[in-house]
Amino acid sequence: MNLQSTDFELFDVPARFAQDLDALQQRWKALQREAHPDRFSSQGGAAQRVAMQWSVRINEAWQRLRDPLRRAAYLCELNGAPVDVHGNTKMPPAFLMQQMEWHEQLDEARGPQDFDALDRELAATHAHGLARCAQLLDEAGDYAAAAAEVRALMFVERLQASVDDKRDASATEGGAASGGQ
Repeated sequence: MNLQSTDFELFDVPARFAQDLDALQQRWKALQREAHPDRFSSQGGAAQRVAMQWSVRINEAWQRLRDPLRRAAYLCELNGAPVDVHGNTKMPPAFLMQQMEWHEQLDEARGPQDFDALDRELAATHAHGLARCAQLLDEAGDYAAAAAEVRALMFVERLQASVDDKRDASATEGGAASGGQ
C-alpha cells in the first residue's frame, strides 16, 4: 500500500463510476483491520502514528468512494477535469431556468404536499443526473461533461437540503401555532 495511491488503487477496484458498494464496504473493513493502530502497539509510537495516518487515509477514500457524487467528482479530477464548483459556475441556460423555477416552487411551498412534490422532482432529477454521470464517465469517457453534470447535481443536493430545512421550519411553525391555541 502507498499513501499516494488513488482511492481506487487503495481499495483495489477499477477506476470507474459503477461500484459494488457491498464489496467496497468489505474492503474498507479489511483495510481498517489491517491498519488499525492497536495492531502496532508493541512496535512503539512511531508505528502507531503511521498506522493512524493509514487509518485516516483509508477513511477519506471510503468517504469519497461510497458517495456517488463525490466519486464522480473524484474521477473527473483524476482525469484532468476538476469540478471546480467555485471557479466554474457556467451552466446551460435551460438548467439556470430550471433552478429559478425550483426556487420559486420552494418559496411558494406551504404544506407537506408542496414539499413532497418538489422533493420528488428533485430526487428524479438527481437520479437522472447520476445515471448520466455513469454514462459519461464509464462509457463515453467525457470527463468535462461529467464535471458539468456533477456541478448541476451539487446544486440539486443543496436545494434538496433547503427543501428539508424549509419543511422542518414549516412543521415547527405549524406545531407552535397550533400548540398555542
